[in-house]
Amino acid sequence: MAPRKTASVSSRKAAAKTSKKDFAGGTIAEFSKEDELKAYREMLLIRRFEEKAGQLYGMGFIGGFCHLYIGQEAVVVGMQLALKEGDQVITGYRDHGHMLACGMSARGVMAELTGRRGGLSKGKGGSMHMFSKEKHFYGGHGIVGAQVSLGTGLAFANRYRGNDNVSLAYFGDGAANQGQVYESFNMAALWKLPVIYIVENNRYAMGTSVSRASAQTDFSQRGASFGIPGYQVDGMDVRAVKAAADEAVEHCRSGKGPIILEMLTYRYRGHSMSDPAKYRSKDEVQKMRSEHDPIEQVKARLVEKGWASEDELKQVDKEVRDIVADSADFAQSDPEPDVAELYTDILL
Repeated sequence: MAPRKTASVSSRKAAAKTSKKDFAGGTIAEFSKEDELKAYREMLLIRRFEEKAGQLYGMGFIGGFCHLYIGQEAVVVGMQLALKEGDQVITGYRDHGHMLACGMSARGVMAELTGRRGGLSKGKGGSMHMFSKEKHFYGGHGIVGAQVSLGTGLAFANRYRGNDNVSLAYFGDGAANQGQVYESFNMAALWKLPVIYIVENNRYAMGTSVSRASAQTDFSQRGASFGIPGYQVDGMDVRAVKAAADEAVEHCRSGKGPIILEMLTYRYRGHSMSDPAKYRSKDEVQKMRSEHDPIEQVKARLVEKGWASEDELKQVDKEVRDIVADSADFAQSDPEPDVAELYTDILL
């Protein structure tokens, strides 16, 4: 996946056709039994966690906004498989899956959702404001597109310090139309910053189809005017994500500057828990689940290759459910923050 030059309109069009072909035919990583099992377990943890979070929201234990990642698990799990210690991640408010993939504890994430003192932000941040310096996770951000400029800043810090760390800035198809995104593209290209811009294109942003909201719906080409190469990736296949991630990480570490990966993915739930998602049909959602589900794809390969039996995979599911159940129990029983916490972590 060599970087694409953008010297002319014709070359950009040719490159766009190539990237779409890559998505259809797909470059995929070769996964061993251990790779498949790791991906299966991590995606399943995100899926079961989000299902439980949805339940707790319905029961009133989680307040405010809650944006679930169900259906998009392959994106963050596949990207994380290509990273090394010190690489940074930053994203928007659909962030629970990213935190779990980064290795943040299920207890800490769930407790933060319920506003308890054992939460990763001491119960003061909620769904959209969790961070972990230890895991190099620089937050889910509630301001649409804000994480793109911040992620660019992380890359600038890496370049300034002379290390070979890479910054991953996740954002959605809706945020892709924000002005600060293009300001960030310009700076990153100008200074050849080591940042991977990951557009999680789940087709509907906050509830409007990309075809009705974007004049250019090939988000991988949004950096063409800055000379930033971009590729479309099957975001429902963790192997395709891993292959693209490996190439993108190498591109950044070798000093070639930023790169864009458009992950063609799909969320099964509404934009948030308060969204009935009436802008799409139930048949459309069911078709995606039955034909492209990222977890079921891995499960089918494991069984077909004889790498795991149905019973063994059920045991993995049980172990994951136990972790999630424990996190939910902790999140409902852990004390709320002391009132004195209102005056801590304040920049004066």
